[in-house]
Amino acid sequence: MEPAEKLDQEIQTAQTESAEQPEPAAVQTETDVQEKEEKPEKEHFLSDLMDIAEAGILTMFLVMLVFTYIVRPVSVDGSSMNPTLLHLDRILVVRPLYEPKNGQIIVIDDQKSGIFSDASQQTVQETTGSGMVLVKRLIAKAGQEIDIDFDTGEVKVDGKLLNEPYIADPTTRDEGAFQYPFTVPEGYVFAMGDNRLHSMDSRDPSVGLLPEDEILGTALVRFDRDDENCSKFTDRFDYLF
Repeated sequence: MEPAEKLDQEIQTAQTESAEQPEPAAVQTETDVQEKEEKPEKEHFLSDLMDIAEAGILTMFLVMLVFTYIVRPVSVDGSSMNPTLLHLDRILVVRPLYEPKNGQIIVIDDQKSGIFSDASQQTVQETTGSGMVLVKRLIAKAGQEIDIDFDTGEVKVDGKLLNEPYIADPTTRDEGAFQYPFTVPEGYVFAMGDNRLHSMDSRDPSVGLLPEDEILGTALVRFDRDDENCSKFTDRFDYLF
């Protein structure tokens, strides 16, 4: 074979081998690997952060919803509910989603009062109330008979003597609003403070019978109390429901 032909053959063989060889694989550097690993981690962190923010906003919304439509904090003013509640005690009140029970502490917006306009105590005359928000204990509801013996301090509802371990003193003060016994008329309740000798309540003509639709709610818990009235931290709290 001539030298020229041999040279051409070697060139063609080299070109063929070069074409058949696969291209070298891309080489990943350590920096490339780290960037690929960090990217999902960053995305995961941002996703978690968004979830936390969303949960926080939802929690705040639910708390606002609860405190707007279900419960509300109330501060006690005065000593009419001693010894159960003291001046400046803070309580949580459940809004009237249901009918309160006798013996429970209720909060009333006393804008209207009911008193009897006849000697037989059958006809209710509605007058202007005390204009204050009252914290009192529900004693009798519509249709129930309330009787108070101001000599002995005994209180009876439907003929049954009430066991009242929560009161400061027996109920011996009569403010002259009613003649006892009498039946609480429809749409009203009869309520008194636990500090019976120092409470302006349904016994007083300026308060009288309290309209059911003025009940703002029922006391659930006491959640705060002044330091001077607490011998230990747990004295701040009490279940009232």
